[in-house]
Amino acid sequence: MPLLKGVTMVLEGPRKPKGLRLFGSLSNHSDPPVGPTPRKAIWKKNKATLWYYPAPAKKYKTPLFLVYSLVNQAFILDLGPGSSMIEGFTNEGYDVYLLDFGIPGYEDKHLSLGDYVFDYIQTGVRRALRHSGAEEITIIGYCLGGTLALIYAAVANEPIKNLILFATPVDISEIPYMDKWAKAFKRGELKMDELIDEYGVIPAQVMEFWLRLITAPVNVTPYLALLGRMNDKRYLEKWKRFDKWVKGHVPFSGAAFKELINELLIKNKLIKNKLELRNKRVNLKKIKANLLVVSTEADELIPEEMTKPLMSKISSRDKTYRRERGGHVSLAIKGGLPDFLTEWLQKRS
Repeated sequence: MPLLKGVTMVLEGPRKPKGLRLFGSLSNHSDPPVGPTPRKAIWKKNKATLWYYPAPAKKYKTPLFLVYSLVNQAFILDLGPGSSMIEGFTNEGYDVYLLDFGIPGYEDKHLSLGDYVFDYIQTGVRRALRHSGAEEITIIGYCLGGTLALIYAAVANEPIKNLILFATPVDISEIPYMDKWAKAFKRGELKMDELIDEYGVIPAQVMEFWLRLITAPVNVTPYLALLGRMNDKRYLEKWKRFDKWVKGHVPFSGAAFKELINELLIKNKLIKNKLELRNKRVNLKKIKANLLVVSTEADELIPEEMTKPLMSKISSRDKTYRRERGGHVSLAIKGGLPDFLTEWLQKRS
C-alpha cells in the first residue's frame, strides 16, 4: 500500500482516533465565553474602558489597578471560571479595577506612549481612587502593560502603595530570540518609520504574524499538549479560551509602536533613565512603592535578563524579586492566586 494512501486511510477511515477527529473539528465549535467575573464600567475614554470588579466580601482597603498589554485583549486576566487572576483577587477580598485599552482603529494612529500613560493610565487611576474612596492604590502590570505601569509609576503624583510587575520587559539591551533583528535596528540597517507611517496603525494580523515568527516553537506547544487531552471537556474549553486570546491580537498605534522601537528597543532609554514623555523624564529612581517583580522560567517572550535589572534601578526599600515556574501567562490563567502573591499582597494591603 502506498504510504500516502495508507496515511489517508488512517486519518479518514472508520478507525480514525477520536482525539484526531475532535482536533480536526475544533473550528466547528463555538468559542466558550470569556470574562465571567461580575463587573461594571465606571469610566470610558475613546476605545478604552475602566472596569470595576467588586469583591464579594471585601477584606482590604487598598484596591488593585490592573494594566494589560497593548498587543492582545485584556480578557486573559479573566479567562474563565477557575482560570482568572481577577477572580482570584476578588475572592481574596480585593476590589479590582482593570484598564482595558480596547481595539484601536486607524483614527488612533497618533496615540503615543505619553497618551497611554497620562491620558489613560493616570486618569484611570484617579477615577479608581475617587470611586473607591481609598487613600492609596496597588498598580499591577502584565507584559507590556507592566512596562506602561512602570513608566506611569515613575511620573505619578498619585499615592501608589504597591507596584507589581509580571513578565515585564524593561531592559532591552539584548533580545535573544531576535538578536539579528535587534542588531539591524540598532545599526540603522532596518528602518520601520516609513512603513509604520504608511500603515498608520499596525494591523492585528501583522502583530500576530510577528509574534508567532519570533516565538515559533512556543506556538506549537499548546497544540501538542491538546492532542493528549482531547477527551477532557474542561481542559478543551480552557484551551479554546486561551487559543482565542492567542489569536486575538489587536491593532497597534503607529506613533506608540515607533516609540517602542526607537526609544525602548534601539536606544534602551527606559532602563537608562533617559526616556522622556511630554517633557517629563521617566526616572525609575523616583519609584518608592513596595515592589514585587515576577518572571517565569519558561517565558520565551520576556526572558529574565529583560526584567531582573530593574531591581537595582528603583529606590523602594521594600523590593522582592521572584522567579517562578511556568510560561508567559501562567500566572494569569492559574486557578486562584499563587501562595507567594497572596502572602506578599496581604501584608501590604
